[in-house]
Formats: sequence, structure tokens, C-alpha cells
Amino acid sequence: MSTPPSPRAERADGPSVRIGALVPLTRPGWVEAGRHLLAGLELAVREVNETGGIAGSPLELVVRDTAADPGRAVAAVDELARLGVAALAGEYHSVVARAAATRADALGLPFLCSSAVLDALTEQPAQGVARLAPAQSHGWRIYADFLLGAGHGRIAVAAEPSVYWSSGTRVLRDHLASRGGTVTELDVRALTPAALCDELAGGRETALLLLAGHPEPAVPIVRAVRRDRRLAGIVIGAPAGQPEFAGWAALLGADGAAIPFLRYLPERLGPLGARVGTALRERLAEAPSFVAFEGYDTVTVLAEVLRAHGTDRAGIAASWPRVVVEGTRGLIRFSRTPGIGVWQWAWPPVQIADRDPAEPDRFRILHTG
Repeated sequence: MSTPPSPRAERADGPSVRIGALVPLTRPGWVEAGRHLLAGLELAVREVNETGGIAGSPLELVVRDTAADPGRAVAAVDELARLGVAALAGEYHSVVARAAATRADALGLPFLCSSAVLDALTEQPAQGVARLAPAQSHGWRIYADFLLGAGHGRIAVAAEPSVYWSSGTRVLRDHLASRGGTVTELDVRALTPAALCDELAGGRETALLLLAGHPEPAVPIVRAVRRDRRLAGIVIGAPAGQPEFAGWAALLGADGAAIPFLRYLPERLGPLGARVGTALRERLAEAPSFVAFEGYDTVTVLAEVLRAHGTDRAGIAASWPRVVVEGTRGLIRFSRTPGIGVWQWAWPPVQIADRDPAEPDRFRILHTG
């Protein structure tokens, strides 16, 4: 006589519990990041349903493409709220996530933001919004300390106009200035890559940071700097993480190596992270980025909240300070952090890595924080 499977090992087959997912899947959104985020979300949903779902009901992901458009994201939040989702998840772009978080909070719809790092995710404290990604000020200060430790106190930034890039520039400038460093802004709207190289050649900066979109204009800037003999000593950096994705290496090859960037992974994954990493690699047919792990952890947290507190939106929103969930990158808890108006995981692991010049498909960990 066989032993019947435990309820958590049975497939969920009741009425579905819906989670709305905001993901950039078309241009001008960062489609590659969106694909990784969605892969993590979907993998976790599949595993939740294979282990009994939410009290016997399957978890269903209702996906909406934000295309990096704040207005489109707000419309999606409204639609998902009408469809009766229990909570929102996802989003990669900070400005889009801020618009979505503000609208979700106004509607009383809980939102667990996966990847956006802008400190001011909401202008006012939001009871129903939580975030997995570290705040920009936290990660970018670690990056600034890395630059200083490597002897780079005079920094140039090739920046596009946006709240996200401006915020990053401010974090770098304030942190470096307090330690005797300087930041020079170069406006990529006004300068061609060649003109930007001329500016660098005439200055005293030893590092150029790409605070600009991928592939345009970041890729042409990298190519121009790499090919300019006057700039052989310039270090290129990308704190926003552009080199994390395979598309970067495909476009730039060896030129895209040795460009330090921020990523939110531990130095070594534990058993859960290693297992999930293998599954994500199979799903994506390439190495999973930290964004894919963020997606997986988002659903893992929401599933535990739904199991413990039910599908009532107010109950979910009130549960954030009581969350204790083992994620792929460590134990996840949320708290109130000074200067940040949402419930924040403080902090996910942070590392600075680059692509190995000898093997651009391999990452080197340069610093952890």
C-alpha cells in the first residue's frame, strides 16, 4: 500500500489566486532584463503550484508589458486592480516602478517591487509597498568606495537626463566629495561619442561611468573610448549593471570586458540559489542574471505571505514587517529604512563584478559589500 502524497506535494487545482506582474517586454524597455525577470517570476509560480499552490488554489501570474513607460504602467495597475489580483509584483525600471508604486498605494493594492532601486520609490511613506532590490544610495555608495579604493577619485559620468541617472550622479558626487573626489558630468545628448572622447582626453578624470541606456548610447560610447589611444588609461564603469546581460557581450565582445558593474548576488549561492540557478539557466538557455533571481524571490515571498495571511489586500499590505522568508540570496525580511518610504529588504548581497578580458563570458568578482 503506497503512502499518499502530502497536500503540499499535490498540484493546486482550485480557483486561481492572481498576482499582477509588471515587466518591460518591448522597447524602449530593457527587454533582456524583462525576459530574465519574467523567467524568475514564472519559475517560482510553477514551483508554488507543484507544491500545492495557495491553500489548494493555483497561483496565476497576470503579466502586463510596461515597455519602460510610466503611463502605461499606471494603466496596467488600474486594469490589474479591476481584475482582482491580490498583489502586484515585478518591474525593472525605477521611474516606471515609482509610478506603479504610487498608483498601487493609492488603490490599496500591495506591490512587491523586484528590481527598481530608486530611493524615492514613493514620495510619501507607503504601507502597502515593499522592495527586494537595494536602494540606489546603498549600492552606488559601495560602488563609489570601490572606485576610491582602486585609486579613482576623479570621475566622469556620461549621463542621460532622467530621475534615475540624476539620482545616481548625486549619490556618487556626494559620497566622493566627502572623501576628496570629484564628479564631472558629460551630457550624452549634446556630445557624440567622439566629442565625449575629446572631453575626456582634455580632462584629468581616470574613470568614465556609463549612466546611460543600453544598447544606445552606452555601446557606441564604449566602442569609441576603447578605440581612442588617448584614453588607454581610462577605466570604464557601469554601476547600473549593463554588462550583466549576455546581449552586452554579444554586441561588444572583448570591448565589453573589464567594465565593473553592480549586481545583487552573494559571492556563493546556497543550495536553494544553486538549484534555482540551474533551473533558470535551462529556462533562459543562458546564464541567469541577478534580475532573474529577484523575480524568483518576489514570488517566493508573495506565496508565503498569501499562505500565511490570505488574499485580502489589506492583510497582505500589513504583513510586510512580519515576513521572514528564505530566498535564493539569503533570508528576506523587510524593515523601515531612513530616507526610504517603502518596506525594504536591508540589504540584499551586493557585489561588483566585471567580465574577464580573457574570457568575456566569465564574470570576475572584484568587491563585495
